[in-house]
Amino acid sequence: MNITVFGMGIIGSRCADNWQQSGANVTRWNRTAKELPTFVADAATAARASEVLSFYLKDAKALRAVFEQIRPVLTAQHFLMNHSTIDLPTTLWLAEQCAAAGCTFVDAPFTGSKIAAGEGKLMYYLAGDDAAIARAETILAPTASAMIRMGAMGNATVVKLSTNLIAACQIQALSEAMALCLKHGISKESFANAITQHGTASALTKMKLPGMLAGDFDTHFSLDNMRKDSVYALELAGTQSLELPAMHTVSRRMTELCESGLAENDYTALAKPYLD
Repeated sequence: MNITVFGMGIIGSRCADNWQQSGANVTRWNRTAKELPTFVADAATAARASEVLSFYLKDAKALRAVFEQIRPVLTAQHFLMNHSTIDLPTTLWLAEQCAAAGCTFVDAPFTGSKIAAGEGKLMYYLAGDDAAIARAETILAPTASAMIRMGAMGNATVVKLSTNLIAACQIQALSEAMALCLKHGISKESFANAITQHGTASALTKMKLPGMLAGDFDTHFSLDNMRKDSVYALELAGTQSLELPAMHTVSRRMTELCESGLAENDYTALAKPYLD
């Protein structure tokens, strides 16, 4: 298989490595040039190099810009998968543009961060044509531990934004609970013991709490990316006249912290002000 991976960030670079280790011929592209094997600086050249094009980009703006660069070279043989977390209008626009170009597109965002990507254990949500999804499942296997079929085009984008809404609100609630206990003299060890055995504990809690208590905000998924995703979620809610007060509050909080200089920290930096 020949595959071009667009976006050599935390996730895309590790997925590219996993595909290469599986025997695929991998071409790598990034907006900022990087010294990587099989790196190509020009997006259109990168698209010509492979039949399968896989996108792990920061946001909808970046994805639209890259698509416009590769549009002239797209053919009926190209198979595009978007894994970037973007807004629903951009996902539907991509599907329309690919159809017009005669190529295939799958809505394929993922969940999982740095460690999961390195181990080839991301979980993907897949939406679109059944035959295209089946092909995507085969292609994505070296990078994935699970894949969930979501049905019609755009459904995977909606679910991805919804799950990130839960994660952001959960980490903010966990940060507040931590602050309340620590300020009242509860030790970090006692708090961790109580919380991880409580009915509200989750896999996310158990994964993120040790770093939060240690003040370690090494980036697995950045605060700015989570902030961006919260904006997309709120925009999506607005199309259905839904009020999301928890997400609205946490989104505003993330914006404030990004502006204070924490944007490139892990999104668990929601806890940092309580540790200062």
